[in-house]
Amino acid sequence: MRNREREATLRCENCGSDGARLRHVTRSYGKGSSLLVVENVPVVSCPQCGASYLTAETLHEMDRIKAHRGSLAKQRNVAVAEFI
Repeated sequence: MRNREREATLRCENCGSDGARLRHVTRSYGKGSSLLVVENVPVVSCPQCGASYLTAETLHEMDRIKAHRGSLAKQRNVAVAEFI
């Protein structure tokens, strides 16, 4: 799955430097029949210190999405490979 980058410059909460970027990625939670894939998750990424993190607002929204997955998620077939 490809990550999408958007132009947004932020101050890193980890090291305080300017230049952190907001990227949008796909995250997966759980496994098997309880697997939930969430697309377009905003992640702050800092090129100075290497930190990548979710903001509190994003974490709250992820909790809401997981709690209401039945009404928010759409069923899709997905290929799964195992790294051996």
